Amino acid sequence: MTRNLRRTWESFASRATQLTGRPWAFGIALGIVVAWLTTGPIFHFSDTWQLVINTGTTIVTFLMVFLIQQTQNKDTKAIELKLNELVAAVEGASNRLIDVEELSENELDTLHRHYRQLVALAKKDIKLTASHSIEEAEARHRAKVRKGA
Repeated sequence: MTRNLRRTWESFASRATQLTGRPWAFGIALGIVVAWLTTGPIFHFSDTWQLVINTGTTIVTFLMVFLIQQTQNKDTKAIELKLNELVAAVEGASNRLIDVEELSENELDTLHRHYRQLVALAKKDIKLTASHSIEEAEARHRAKVRKGA
């Protein structure tokens, strides 16, 4: 039962975010706002008139946050899996990057500093695409330095 409920929720959230991202959905929302604005003089721009749009937009925004977040989480997970597959499949790629999103902020900062070193080494290379990993780049850099000395 839980699995069916989850699939129904995923399907609903995906479809709802797809539909609300269409130009006609924006047109409907704009039409509602224009209709609300035109009724302002009829209701003498009362507090109740203002409350209608404030309440409506708050409810819609509140619910859309959850729909969009669910869809975003699913899309992010799919992208992470695709990237993990590429890292695992490419010879010379650093396997430490598989599931890198599970690392702490400090661990990510450490990796970021290492890749900044890779960029610095790559800038010294004539061909920027010559290196695939930090270790390989450092080895190539050391080999170049030895040859030049």
